[in-house]
Amino acid sequence: MTGRVPGELLFARYAYPPNELGYCGADDPAALLGRTAAGAVDGDLRATLRTFEGAWPYLELIAHANGIADPCDADVVEAYWIGNSLLDHVPLHLMAGSLEERFRPRLGRAWSPLADAAIRGAQPHHSFHVLGVYPFVGLLRTGVVDAPLRVLDRCRIRWGRVEALGVGCADVTSQPLVWDGRRLALGPERVERVITSLDGAALARPLAVGDWCSLHWDWVCDRIDDAQVGQLRLRTWTSLSVANRAVSSVLA
Repeated sequence: MTGRVPGELLFARYAYPPNELGYCGADDPAALLGRTAAGAVDGDLRATLRTFEGAWPYLELIAHANGIADPCDADVVEAYWIGNSLLDHVPLHLMAGSLEERFRPRLGRAWSPLADAAIRGAQPHHSFHVLGVYPFVGLLRTGVVDAPLRVLDRCRIRWGRVEALGVGCADVTSQPLVWDGRRLALGPERVERVITSLDGAALARPLAVGDWCSLHWDWVCDRIDDAQVGQLRLRTWTSLSVANRAVSSVLA
């Protein structure tokens, strides 16, 4: 587990990319980037992070299930975005109850596959929120593929190996999501260009060629180690398996 940086700062590194695009969180992404790049952990940052209504309840769930008082504990934050053993101590009934409380009223008839996913082993990891809660997997089933697949791929936390570094950008080898008409999977490796800084403000610690890094939308969020890459792979595959079982039950 991490313990390397305050949980608020770790959260902000992963929360900024969708905030920049206007998808979630408060309405001042420039301020969030500035605080994150400066490592400024204060009450204002914590208040901003609570506006991420998709992620924050998962942090509360992970913390509660593990007897941790602070949802912004660094290990709790890492569990949600990257993955660690805290996820394995969240009972399925707590996960199912949290999903029902949060999403049943807004999902209506679409609720059943989500409830079934929790019973089948969903964990409070960001990849499940992307693949299991967002409506884009449902769009894939209808034959609308390109735009939903891109959103699913960019919104999940990906891992990549740094191949080259430029000014404010990097070329990174990663595996995109692919859809064969019935199942989601990880496709062959490809090189993508991602953002490392904007006007000198970076989310991640300094990178070198050969480093592993985590990616959210078009940004490098952090430099990660082999164990964290392994966790991301494991939790991503778990969420893909849950999503694919739900899709298969609908298509059957």
